[in-house]
Amino acid sequence: MGILRLGHVEVRCPDLELCAAYYTEVLGLREVERDGDQVYLKGWDEHDHHSVMLTYAPRYGMEHVGWKVEELADLERFETAAERWGCIVERLPAGWERGQGEAIRFETPSGHVMELYRSMDKVGNGLPKFNPPPAPADLVGIAPPRIDHCLLTAEEVPEAARFMQEVLGFRVTEQVISGEGRQLAVFLERTRRPHDVAFITGANGGFHHMAFWLDNFSDLARAADILRINGVQIDIGPTRHGITRGHTVYFFDPVGNRNEVFTGGYYVDSDWEPITWTEDQLGRAIFYYEGKLNESFLTVHS
Repeated sequence: MGILRLGHVEVRCPDLELCAAYYTEVLGLREVERDGDQVYLKGWDEHDHHSVMLTYAPRYGMEHVGWKVEELADLERFETAAERWGCIVERLPAGWERGQGEAIRFETPSGHVMELYRSMDKVGNGLPKFNPPPAPADLVGIAPPRIDHCLLTAEEVPEAARFMQEVLGFRVTEQVISGEGRQLAVFLERTRRPHDVAFITGANGGFHHMAFWLDNFSDLARAADILRINGVQIDIGPTRHGITRGHTVYFFDPVGNRNEVFTGGYYVDSDWEPITWTEDQLGRAIFYYEGKLNESFLTVHS
């Protein structure tokens, strides 16, 4: 019982039509439904109704992140755990969010709105259940198969990490510590991948990026070509992280929300012992090939 995976991220878009065009034609997500000021999207190989929600709002940034749980009973268990921590938990009825069943929602100590739910309408991945081809023939743009993780900012990274571990059952895979031994960044998982969510030092409630999985480095290089052909601003990459060992490209949607495409990494067993990076090696930890930080990576977020 517990968190099954990252379910969806809701991002704010001052220009909803422009963002919808970018996320479907360049990034290559599938548009599933529109409902007023919201557009629901998913990666081509995701079966649930959506993994990305675009919501019209005056400011860009993240509205909330949703986690899918394994059992309906988990909602009550997590509600109790969050309330014991001091969170105010809101119960959301089925249908509050399109395609989604009953959910709970609360604000974390780091100022992020998180939502937990068990059920979501299944819309499929466009492939038959018998003798399917490896991928649909009508993919557009980068076409990631699924969402992978998100990176958030917090004034007190150690507190954010404790909340995710003690209340939601995440495990730490890697961390960056200062010379005094204080956590500056922490990477946490529930799915045996290097991370499903991470926190770095910054403003409470901040949103650094959401990432989408690609199957190999060739897909990552192709993604960089597609971004440049379409005039999309690349923040950095293709390059490699020391943390997670993953390969990456960072870029921005038309209103300033940072996206990432990511591949590689490692498998995390339940007895995994966290990897520690020291602050003096932060450049190599983030951008292993360059060995130094791209300044905007630490300073630009919503």
